Amino acid sequence: MARDLAIDLGTANTLVYERGSGIVLNEPSVIALNSRTQDVLAMGHEAWQMIGRTPSYIVAVRPLRKGAITDFEVTQRMIRLLMQRVGVSRFNRPRVVICVPSAITAVEKRAVTEAARRAGAAEAHLLEQPMAAAIGAGLPIHEPLGNMVVDIGGGTSEVALISLGGVVALEAVRVGSFDIDAAIQTWVRREYGIAIGERTAEEIKVTIGSAWPTDDEFAAEVRGRELMSGLPKTVVLTAAEVRDAIDEPVSAMAEAVVTCLGQAPAELAQDLIGQGIHLVGGGALLRGFDQRLSNDTAVPVNLVDAPLECVVLGAGHCIEAYDQLRAMFMDER
Repeated sequence: MARDLAIDLGTANTLVYERGSGIVLNEPSVIALNSRTQDVLAMGHEAWQMIGRTPSYIVAVRPLRKGAITDFEVTQRMIRLLMQRVGVSRFNRPRVVICVPSAITAVEKRAVTEAARRAGAAEAHLLEQPMAAAIGAGLPIHEPLGNMVVDIGGGTSEVALISLGGVVALEAVRVGSFDIDAAIQTWVRREYGIAIGERTAEEIKVTIGSAWPTDDEFAAEVRGRELMSGLPKTVVLTAAEVRDAIDEPVSAMAEAVVTCLGQAPAELAQDLIGQGIHLVGGGALLRGFDQRLSNDTAVPVNLVDAPLECVVLGAGHCIEAYDQLRAMFMDER
């Protein structure tokens, strides 16, 4: 018997939840292809290790950018591989719920559902990421109470105000964690004349990156290729420099929260002073981000317990209680 699946198809990571088993897969959304034969060489962690380290004919690609499918064929192959890894075959076709950004267009919606069906799903339903995150965080979304969720993903940042099981106000920007990595790369290139890779930029962000000054700040050595000479070179970056480098994408995320608060009805806006804003997604783990938001909005900000798994847990909850929660799914037209 096919077990129903919930998939959080993220720009950075893909998580799969199986009904009755919980989260069964958590891998980076990367696939490595041989460009000559179009064969899939690796997926997930293995493919992520290859980014920036492959010969010219092997390409390690992220099939989703800014929360949208950039390569339909590759996305379809990735979804099929994911399903095979969790035991789906042509004989057991599961129902699948896929979490997508709320700013998704009708064409992108069709692309995701079509990719899932071709990959072996009997039915494919879409669920908005902020709604899934709110369910996963255990917020009282069916009550007449303002619940604000800020979901910082790899390619998109979404802010949703939810009440009575629906989205009251929504603000989504196609800026996410990858834009923070790109900002670090650009800044190091401009200030020090050194080229660094995508993975190095991510390591800098995780090690010393912050959105607000913290007590335990330190510097880090960064190795890259000097643009003038072409030779390897090491420089030392401080936490304050990195904060300065990433200020633009972080400000764009904070502005989205302020804009969404501005759209909120007065009754729900006052609930937020007591309830606070709930922060989810991998980008929410940036040090000091909650303090930065709290400072910009004058509203308390709470980081949820499992920010990375929150969205897929919410979708998993919809799979477990399918008939009661199917009204939550997006209209597929």
